[in-house]
Amino acid sequence: MKVRGERECQSCGARWSYYETGSVACPSCGDLRSVGVDARTAHTDAPVALDLAPHRERFGDAPDTLPRSGVDELQSDLREYCRKRGFIDGGRLAPLDETYLAARELLEAVDCFERLRDPTDADREYLLALLARADDGDRPATDGIPSALREARGMAAVRAVEAYRSDALDFLDELEARADRSETEKDPDEARTVTVAGDRPETRVGPARDAFGRLRDRVARVDALGGDVPPATADALVEAADAVGTYVRTGDEAALTTANNRIDDASVEDSGLGNH
Repeated sequence: MKVRGERECQSCGARWSYYETGSVACPSCGDLRSVGVDARTAHTDAPVALDLAPHRERFGDAPDTLPRSGVDELQSDLREYCRKRGFIDGGRLAPLDETYLAARELLEAVDCFERLRDPTDADREYLLALLARADDGDRPATDGIPSALREARGMAAVRAVEAYRSDALDFLDELEARADRSETEKDPDEARTVTVAGDRPETRVGPARDAFGRLRDRVARVDALGGDVPPATADALVEAADAVGTYVRTGDEAALTTANNRIDDASVEDSGLGNH
């Protein structure tokens, strides 16, 4: 969506940033009558925090690793967090951040763990390690992921990359349209719904779309396998998406090269699945 990020209350005159509050209600007096006082910008993110402390306390006190009621609440909170997150923040394309990735992986890991008939100590330790640090954006290293739960890393990559790619493609559409609007708008700032660094950013649209197209094919294959790929393959998907985002923001050709190399690294045919 496109919003006017700087708001002014019609009742008390206070000003605030919609990007920080996610609300048109005045933070000073609560009045809903406010107006935007700057140009419209593309925006999909929401100011939401991931707080897993209550869940850590609940699981730590429970006799079982995953108390049923606790699982339902944890999954609900994780889904709500992921639903509210986006990757266009005040007209700028954001990186694919670690906290979002950790939340996605924890959500997938809980679901995967619940389906195991006989989870091992390693499976429990992995799940609790995710729970312990996900809200800080920390995830276990790839060599610490039990084979029974590795699909959680794969499916987290699938869901995260698809969400990021969707926002990034919308961003590219706006970036491409920006050049056309700049020629017709009386106020050039009104045409800038998105912002990037460097000159002639519209020239990045084609290469970025091509890279995202290749990445989509890799993601679809991992999705078809239920995420059951080597963790390094899953991580390559994420790194590729983030590198394309860097290229879009900066025009750095090295980032585009990195993205294409990581897309090659994420090839399912080369990931050793035939021996798994």
